[in-house]
Amino acid sequence: LLKLRHSISSKKLKEAIPMKKVLSLVIALVLVFSLASVSVASAELTFTTGGTSGTYYAFGNVLAQFITNNSDVAVTAVAGNGSADNIDKLDLGAAQLGFVQNDVAYYAYNGIRFDQYIGMPVTSFTALCALYNETVQLITCNPDIKSVEDLRGKNVSIGSSGSGVYFNAMDFFAAYGMTEADIVPQYLSFGDSAEALKDGKIDAAFVVAGAPTPAVTDLCTTKGAYLVPLDDEHIAKLKEISGAYTECTIPGGTYEGIDDDVKTVAVKATIIASDKVTDEEAYAIVSTIFENKDAIAELHAKGAELDLEYASSCGLPYHPGAAKYFAEKGLTVTE
Repeated sequence: LLKLRHSISSKKLKEAIPMKKVLSLVIALVLVFSLASVSVASAELTFTTGGTSGTYYAFGNVLAQFITNNSDVAVTAVAGNGSADNIDKLDLGAAQLGFVQNDVAYYAYNGIRFDQYIGMPVTSFTALCALYNETVQLITCNPDIKSVEDLRGKNVSIGSSGSGVYFNAMDFFAAYGMTEADIVPQYLSFGDSAEALKDGKIDAAFVVAGAPTPAVTDLCTTKGAYLVPLDDEHIAKLKEISGAYTECTIPGGTYEGIDDDVKTVAVKATIIASDKVTDEEAYAIVSTIFENKDAIAELHAKGAELDLEYASSCGLPYHPGAAKYFAEKGLTVTE
């Protein structure tokens, strides 16, 4: 515009273009620049989460709203089908941010472990941060099911299509010398699994989410349920299968009627970003979350688990914008 102004002041331009046309041109250019600025400012990033009965969806909505209200980045959270599907959505450009289990994301990024990824790595995403432990919860209403081995021949929900639950269920079976063929598999969401358990349509369900998980809370409150624990031997086997697993305990009292601690394993709930997310956007998202973790904790219990050191390692390459924030805090991100 300054150059245009200088040009307009020249005698040659004055003689060539009537002043009214010059002013109209200036106004038009100002409008174009203004509209372009508004368009950039109002652009939204789509954050695909999980089913409406899971932690991804609930916490994802809290984070999206908080980031939108407290930064220059607008984020809209939408329901999703889980880790594998969220990775696909980012790869296809249908979303720019996604919640994933770090084990599934590792398999996808490196093109290993499962048929859908072997030899076909998906590398169009990077990590922003890890947020909290996702516990692998094997839930049942049958007190006679005390071990994974007791699932043989039973109707078992192993997650909805596209979820990370399936991957964990397969790992659990492998640790016990079993395969999917040893059960009658059902592919249900958390909410549908809870309803099917209430109605006696299935015998058990795998749920991989931050505990307490809304669907499991509802099941325990309305019908009563049990969590199937792991022993040390099989926890060790699961760690051999995937380095993403860590031992954890679901404290007694997390769910109504389950008073004893339950030993299991967990993976990391991680936010990934597509390669369309700019360095500035990635930095703003991560900094807004961790500079305001106390405020976020007041909005959702998982906010209390936010920890910078935990967040800086998840087995994946990190987005440069996210890495910049961690570096400012004295942390080097590790894969």
